[in-house]
Amino acid sequence: MIEAIVTRYKGNPILTKDDVPYPVATVHNAGMVKHDGRYVMLFRSHQRNGRSILGLAESDDGFHFRVRPEPFMVPASEGVFAIYEEYGIEDPRICAMEGRYLITYSAYSRHGVRIGLAQTKDFESVERVSLITEADYRNVVIIPRKFGGRYARLDRPHSEISPWSIWISYSPDLVHWGDSRLVMKPVQYHWDEMKIGPGATPFETGHGWLHIYHGVFPTMDGSVYRLGVALHDLKDPATILGVSDEWILQPEDPWEVTGYVHNVVFTCGVIPEDDGTVKIYWGGADTVMCVGTARINDLVKLCLEKPRPPL
Repeated sequence: MIEAIVTRYKGNPILTKDDVPYPVATVHNAGMVKHDGRYVMLFRSHQRNGRSILGLAESDDGFHFRVRPEPFMVPASEGVFAIYEEYGIEDPRICAMEGRYLITYSAYSRHGVRIGLAQTKDFESVERVSLITEADYRNVVIIPRKFGGRYARLDRPHSEISPWSIWISYSPDLVHWGDSRLVMKPVQYHWDEMKIGPGATPFETGHGWLHIYHGVFPTMDGSVYRLGVALHDLKDPATILGVSDEWILQPEDPWEVTGYVHNVVFTCGVIPEDDGTVKIYWGGADTVMCVGTARINDLVKLCLEKPRPPL
């Protein structure tokens, strides 16, 4: 039997709607970070009106989580954020940088979807900073280092001209972004041929920034969401050193194959560990949260030894 690249935790799913002490219909697509030695999970939940909010769960070991009694973020009720968060907030990513945690999230409204940026130092309170894209954007992750004095992010415009591809953009202040360029596209009749998007916040390895992304393949029975891995240059993340030709995770367990959205594994967060492994967290079928582990060197090897062209 061929060993899997990602080893699923036998206790999956690790978080469901039944673990949440307030009414929700789903728990999925969570940003992850370690804060003061504890694992912090910011997860998305559908409320019973169909709109999304963000909850917070904590763990000592990265596998067993306890949800706080109240949501961490709900759509803003006043000001410009309220206008653009009217239909809900979704899919947070967390970047630990400069003594704070930067949180990017999708803000939905009648005007489309755009990206909001918030920040916190302790996960006790949160401050909205800015809306950092126009419509239609999703899947923005900030790379946890400056390059030439500028912040950098990976993003995914909604466009059929260069279909659903990954771009990089830069900012001097986290509010104003530009100097954008295309870095990675889907490949025709490949497991990610329909669209790709940034997944978890990239993390540093000795070979480059390792980025776990999602790719989508259309089938006669609907789309299948899988996870792949790419390696970006440490000094110039616009340069991709390799993209694995093979996916690293696909829907297989019952709670990944069947749920709110069938056939989905979708990551917004990973935690690299000191032992050379990485914990990968994913939403299963937009319904539950799951976790698995992989060896970082194995993921790097896939990018360098079994690559496909990034563009």
